[in-house]
Formats: sequence, C-alpha cells, structure tokens
Amino acid sequence: MKILITGCKGQLGNELQNIIKCGKSEISEVSENIRNSEVIALDVDVLDITNLAQVKEKLNDLKPDVVINCAAATNVDGCESNEDFAFKVNSIGPRNLAMACEKINAKLVQVSTDYVFSGVGNKPLTEYDLTAPYSSYGKTKLLGEKYVQEFCSKSFIVRTAWLYGYVGHNFVYTMMKLGKEKDLIKVVDDQIGNPTHANDLAYHILKIIETEEYGVYHCTGNGECSWYDFAKMIIELSGEKCEVKPCTSEEYKTPAKRPEYSSLDNMMLRCTVGDEMRDWKEAIKSFIKKVQ
Repeated sequence: MKILITGCKGQLGNELQNIIKCGKSEISEVSENIRNSEVIALDVDVLDITNLAQVKEKLNDLKPDVVINCAAATNVDGCESNEDFAFKVNSIGPRNLAMACEKINAKLVQVSTDYVFSGVGNKPLTEYDLTAPYSSYGKTKLLGEKYVQEFCSKSFIVRTAWLYGYVGHNFVYTMMKLGKEKDLIKVVDDQIGNPTHANDLAYHILKIIETEEYGVYHCTGNGECSWYDFAKMIIELSGEKCEVKPCTSEEYKTPAKRPEYSSLDNMMLRCTVGDEMRDWKEAIKSFIKKVQ
C-alpha cells in the first residue's frame, strides 16, 4: 500500500509516520500491510493543497492508494481574522484532494473537528447529529467535509478534538510550561470535550484505511472533562506545585467563541472497526510519563 500524508510535520502526521515505521502504536500493533506500506510524507513546502493544478499533478505522478490529509488551518482565532486563508486551506484544499483522489481511484481521509457542531447541549454527539458551526474555523472545516463527500467516492471523514501529540504546540505542553513558570494559572471550566492523544487517533486512522467502511467517524479519547479538569491533571502528573483555579469563558474572552459542550461519541468506530481509544485520563498519564 502506498500512503500519502499531507501536513506531515504536524502532531498527527508525525504520529502516523512513527507508527508505520515502528509497526505499533501505544494501543496495539498495526497490520503487516500497514507496516510494509510505502509512506510519502509531504508538507506545504512540497505540496500546497490549495493549488488545484499542483495537487492533480502530484497525485497523478505519485498514484497513492490512500491520502491522509493532516493539513489544516487550526488556529481558531486566526481563522476569524483571516477567513480567506481558512477557507483556502480547510475547504478548497480538501476539495482539491478529493477530486484528485477520485481521478486515481484513491481513498481519502479528511481529518475534521468537533467545531462543526454548535457546542450547545449536554449529551455526547454522534455522527448523525446535526452540524451547526458558528466559528470560521468550524464553518470552513464543515465545508471541507462536504466537498470530500461530494467529490470522492472512497472517503473517510474523521472528526477529533482537543488533540495533543509529541511534536509541535498543544495545550498539554503549554500547561506544563506554565506550571514551571507560575504559582497560579486560571483555566475555563465551562467548556466540555474529549482530550485526544494523537497516537491513538493515528492508530485508528490506520485501521480504517484498510477497510471500505466509508463515512463519517468520531475519534476522540473516551470520557469527557473541562479544560480546567484537564489542566489540573496535567499539572498534578507533571509534579508541579502550581495552583490551578477555574474561571469562566466570559472571564477569558477570545476572538472566536469556543464550544461550551462538544463531547463526541465514537459510535461509528464501535459499529465498524472497533473503538480502542483510551480513556483520556489513561492516555494523558502515558503521554506525560513518556515526555518526562
């Protein structure tokens, strides 16, 4: 199998490459088929997914069996201030990949987000719940999903949330850094979701691509918490003395409104390839132990 990974330098792209190279994730081993795959890892300096002509030419030359699109504009506040950029990367980019994949009969994985939902409610959201994004990030990611479904007959939409991995910037590293530098940090306790280890997400994507179980998936850590709960556990596990106090979203205003409740239910995983995602507490314990 030939696997093309776009946005390869990010958290998820890095994990996908490492798992294939090692033959296993922190959850389990991957199949022999995945272990023996040829991996083509490209970032924006080699493949700009917003350029249709370039995407068509590159995919036609390489002829991958599967494309996993990890490229995205994920700065939520930045998407509000530069909607054109968000639209190009999160909507047009996936459309370009979908059209090119369809032409060469390749499978396409489009990584999406909990931000496609309204963020209002108190029950974990399934794949069939209605989407209603209100941020530019959520709107452009949802359109990207729709383009992929419209233009590629062999597509997997994989929605995740609160992602952290071993490379790059994320909430976990930020809290660990602040825990060393400050005596007190305040974190919002009125936003609920699912912390997700990039290693767990990558493992499930590699399971999915071996199948023809096309459709929309939710793939997040099991269990839910607030950002405050998450931060508190990070500080405790890091062994720092920093005090973590709760605050409201009203106290900590951002240019883009965050979902109040966007906990996802991994229903499609359970009903197809199996949900082996770790509980978020187990996953973060493993992560911090490894980085320390």
